[in-house]
Amino acid sequence: MSDFVITFRDMDHREWQYTCAQEVWLDVLLADFANRLQYEIYACRINHVVKPLHTLIRQDCTVDLLDLRDPETQRIYEASLSFVYVSAVHHVFSDQVDVVLENSLSGGVYTTIRADIDEHTDERVEQEMRRLIAADLPFRRTEMNREEMERYGTRQNLQGFLRLLASAPDYQHGVLYEMGDEAEFGYIDLVPSTGYLKYFELRRYRNGFLLRFPDGSQPQQIRPFKEEKKLYEAFAENTHWSRIVRIDKMADLNEAAADPERMKELILLNEALHASRIAEIARQIHEQQKRFILIAGPSSSGKTTFARRLCIQLQILGEEPLYLGTDDYFLERSQTPLDEDGRKDYESLQALDLDLFNRQMQDLLAGKKVDLPTYDFQKGTKIFGKRIRSLRPDQPVVIEGIHGLNPALSEQIDEAQKFRIYISPLTQLAVDDQHRIYVNDARKLRRIVRDYQFRGNSADSTLAAWDKVKKGEEENIFPYTDQADVFFNSHLIYELPVLKSYAQPQLEAIDASQETYAEAQRLLRVLSMIRPFAQSEMIPSNSIIREFIGGSILV
Repeated sequence: MSDFVITFRDMDHREWQYTCAQEVWLDVLLADFANRLQYEIYACRINHVVKPLHTLIRQDCTVDLLDLRDPETQRIYEASLSFVYVSAVHHVFSDQVDVVLENSLSGGVYTTIRADIDEHTDERVEQEMRRLIAADLPFRRTEMNREEMERYGTRQNLQGFLRLLASAPDYQHGVLYEMGDEAEFGYIDLVPSTGYLKYFELRRYRNGFLLRFPDGSQPQQIRPFKEEKKLYEAFAENTHWSRIVRIDKMADLNEAAADPERMKELILLNEALHASRIAEIARQIHEQQKRFILIAGPSSSGKTTFARRLCIQLQILGEEPLYLGTDDYFLERSQTPLDEDGRKDYESLQALDLDLFNRQMQDLLAGKKVDLPTYDFQKGTKIFGKRIRSLRPDQPVVIEGIHGLNPALSEQIDEAQKFRIYISPLTQLAVDDQHRIYVNDARKLRRIVRDYQFRGNSADSTLAAWDKVKKGEEENIFPYTDQADVFFNSHLIYELPVLKSYAQPQLEAIDASQETYAEAQRLLRVLSMIRPFAQSEMIPSNSIIREFIGGSILV
């Protein structure tokens, strides 16, 4: 075997080469120069494909070394630590005890243990987790085709897994992970061994436990605990909705997608639940006589459709709301602030003409006539003279934009007039008790579909821009969620089978030469467990999902 060269790159943009005379396991090689790295490495990307560290290298390649600042690596760490947590619970109680990973919350995952727990349960489970981590037990990885998965599931009497397989014809390949006496099928790679999982916090929370993870921006620290009461309540509401529509696991949804009549019922029920919640929020606004309604949420939340439907519900209550978007208050393009890379930063609050916005909002609330701007995105300038409006003393304004929760947006407006709404698709659909669909994955699929349908953008360009979108959300939206008076969960339980029909061809078009290939493949692994549903004509024209697949009468 001739010599070959591995080109290494870390996340601090340092690069070096290593010449090998024979094949080598990557994790063994990394131990030789661990002192070069600022942070611990948990995964790698080899020629654009995310790989576990325990990968055998035989030829020239480029290896990107990934620490917890990388989103995919965060998922790998979280999945690995969750595996250890489940194993520890089974050791403390028994392997017959169910452990359910419910939803993301407060920098971790909220979990429940279906057993007789007491005030010392968290201490005992954490102690067992520390023991498993100190033992540095390997995670064994076995790839299986569908036939092998079926045989294994039958032999181990995994009825839930066999039901998922039967309901998902595209689920042709899977990975079985084993650690000690614990085994599970997963769709996210794990770290090589438990010894990598040094940083975590386990705390009692309400009726369950929070397993909290390191902060991506500070990989060796756990972020200080922050209560997220409204988010917890929104997820609890989603659990209630799931019971109403009788969808608990992915297999339930797949079986519904195979039956058009059942899917029709599911769509109607879910849309009715959305309508009921929007009407409830409108009643709150009406009863509290709020006049300044601010709506904010991350990308692909369905803000525009929600805002339009809220206006309709307010009209039913006798209100005459004026709908506005903060995008019309962008500064002239030449005045737009620049980000750290020297590019125009349209996500920044400082990209808006805040003085004009506050002055016009105060004038509206005072009953004065106001010449509202319309932003011309092609020319990069505000156009006046097309929307001259005034409000009666009791007439509300509904304003939609990413900065709606930030107090600095409307700091000159009386707080007593304001009602803030946070909207996001809080996906809680479980593949099984230990694996769930990530909230960000549902939003990515929505955006991939919308960008292709209405903006002519490929899935590659959408995924390539996601990190910048996420950074903008982390700076401008997420820090202010506790300012919201209410949360609205815009997730539709039936949406993933619908989105699959649109998104899958776009993701399959991304090839191995493109940097987004690894993420496209991960999303395709998620979609493989979902049965598609292409009969979108069943979906009402005012549904939030119409904002992404087309056919909306509201946007």
